[in-house]
Amino acid sequence: MLTSTSRVKAFIIDDSKYDRNRSKKVELLARCKDHASNRIRYYKGFPMLTLGWSDGHTFIPVDFALLSSVKAHINGIIAKIDKRTSGYKRRLDALEKGPEQVVKMIDRALKKGIHAPYVLMDSWFTHQDLVTEHTERGLDVIGMVKATKQNYIVGNRMGSLKELYFHATPVQGHNGIIRSIHTHLSNGLSIKVVFVEHRSKQKQWLAILSTDCTLTVALQQLVELIEDVMK
Repeated sequence: MLTSTSRVKAFIIDDSKYDRNRSKKVELLARCKDHASNRIRYYKGFPMLTLGWSDGHTFIPVDFALLSSVKAHINGIIAKIDKRTSGYKRRLDALEKGPEQVVKMIDRALKKGIHAPYVLMDSWFTHQDLVTEHTERGLDVIGMVKATKQNYIVGNRMGSLKELYFHATPVQGHNGIIRSIHTHLSNGLSIKVVFVEHRSKQKQWLAILSTDCTLTVALQQLVELIEDVMK
């Protein structure tokens, strides 16, 4: 048996860059922004989405997609390709947005009998629409969230992530976890937001959203897993 039944299992969505800066004629080659860089930087290549399965000890790649851009691609699809082929369909997939591809990859994995109760995502994907897509498939989402325009219910009104932090209850006895709060997204979806210590910046915190509001012991495992995978 590959894994223990006591281990927490999860799908993991990872976004990385596939650099082709020296290429000129690669099909659907695009000019992409490097979101992982500390300064504004662009590269020629493709954003690469990877769907993996993990139990915290093993990571198994399940699916992937190279993405291009409708507006920023340098080269288009070659004219002579047969539009009935799977290759042409994959090229059309490359022109879709990342969240659309994430949903398709999850659906393909579930159809093949690969299961996990959670989907772990970086902050680029942890937004309301995609979170809702996963919960509609019976999957709970755990993802990093940043202080963006996404709003949460704070008291009797909508508020930002920073406002949510000050309304959260301090947590004691959990290493690295400093605050947590049960709240809702603007569409009414019930969530739990946990604020954890930043590993390299002591005066800052990171926020992790979970649609499983019952997490207790397993939460610590998932916090450690998502920090290791997404750092």
